[in-house]
Amino acid sequence: MAAHQDFSGVKNIIFDLGGVLFNIDFAKTESAFKELGVNGFHEMFTQHHANDLFIQLETGGLSEQEFCEAFRAASGVPLTNEQIITAWNALLLDFRLPTLTWLDVIKEKYQIFLFSNTNQIHHDAFHGVYKELTGRDDFDSYFIKAYYSQHLGMRKPDLAPFLHILAEQGLKASETLFIDDTIKNVEAAREAGMLAHHLVWPQTLPDLDL
Repeated sequence: MAAHQDFSGVKNIIFDLGGVLFNIDFAKTESAFKELGVNGFHEMFTQHHANDLFIQLETGGLSEQEFCEAFRAASGVPLTNEQIITAWNALLLDFRLPTLTWLDVIKEKYQIFLFSNTNQIHHDAFHGVYKELTGRDDFDSYFIKAYYSQHLGMRKPDLAPFLHILAEQGLKASETLFIDDTIKNVEAAREAGMLAHHLVWPQTLPDLDL
């Protein structure tokens, strides 16, 4: 079982967000766009693949307005910005509250960080969800630093952002554990010399022997 993986020697942990700390369902966004007349959305964006439009969005290359305009052009469907944003946010569900409680404990033992492939639209939305759930607006304060792809200008599974985070924080790769629900990202972290764990539901972070 993965829960018996040897984490001795780990001093730092970098967590993914979606599918690790926050529940997401890509099918909900695909269904929402399908209801709006957009077919083939899964060819544009899934957990494992993003076309150039979404790569640009996730690396900060497009504003919300530019994304909406480009999405209308790509889909050929005359949707309003609000329809696009609402459907795009449909995949965002809720935070795993027991896992957030666990984070408060684990950060006393390890230096912890966040590294998420996201975009400003989702970023604003899940911070709003966090405030609704907790009454607080300080989600990033769980971490020494939260790294978001649209601010970095880089995204997983590229090697560069992993190396950037290690260098900026002065972390030894061999002492750093990366946890993600997407295997390509896990493999990239290992390529960067880090320890890495592929978190697959129903396993959750508190199940790990850390």
